[in-house]
Amino acid sequence: MTAIALTIAGSDSGGGAGIQADLKTFSALGVYGASVITALTAQNTRTVARVQPAGPAMIAAQIATVFDDLDIRAVKLGMLGDGPAIRAVAEGLAGRGLPVVLDPVMVAKSGDTLLADDAIDGLRALLLPRATLLTPNLPEAARLTGAPPARSRDQMRDQALALMQMGARAVLLKGGHGHGPQCHDLLMTPDGPRWLSAPRHATRNTHGTGCTLSAAVAAELAKGRPLQEAVTAAHRYLQGAIAAADSLTVGQGHGPVHHFHAVWPHA
Repeated sequence: MTAIALTIAGSDSGGGAGIQADLKTFSALGVYGASVITALTAQNTRTVARVQPAGPAMIAAQIATVFDDLDIRAVKLGMLGDGPAIRAVAEGLAGRGLPVVLDPVMVAKSGDTLLADDAIDGLRALLLPRATLLTPNLPEAARLTGAPPARSRDQMRDQALALMQMGARAVLLKGGHGHGPQCHDLLMTPDGPRWLSAPRHATRNTHGTGCTLSAAVAAELAKGRPLQEAVTAAHRYLQGAIAAADSLTVGQGHGPVHHFHAVWPHA
């Protein structure tokens, strides 16, 4: 049986994040990828020049049509953009009983806003309760909880617990915005906390890291792995993609990670 995962997210015309990163990640991990596009972006490694949302009717039609034919095993949610898109996605996923990895994309690596302020309440109310795993970075967790960005492990643990109390069944709080030679991510589940640490790589080519990590978890869930195993495998894959990022020469700003680091020939 072919493992199939679905990404519901925005398109990145520069190819480093969004739908493009998700489909590359699925492919690199041996999973067939389907997609629902929530927005078009005119984007490169330096800026997001324009965002054009897809209408909620079009989002709903894509979801319904994909599920009508494909045996989807897991869903990754990325950039949703606005309230109508969030409602369309929530309605489209209702009753399907699939693992959902929710990456609450709010700001691009360039600093451009990707989620309207008035859509955050909809994200909390409609999608957090559907999330098998929520994967915020430190600024996103702060916006969702209304607290300052976490600066310690205790603060990360408190915010992860708060997000679970808001409905997420598990939280992977990413520490990439922290400081120090080690990057510490926190996986919080009903069984308690688990820390995943890795060396912090000296590279600016980190465009799409959040998209890639959440897509990798979804891919592993689509294969049937339990959540903790899926997160461990996804974390390992992302670290390899970051470590190999400088072997690519893409753009003049924040370049992408190397999604195919394990299969492309090395220079």
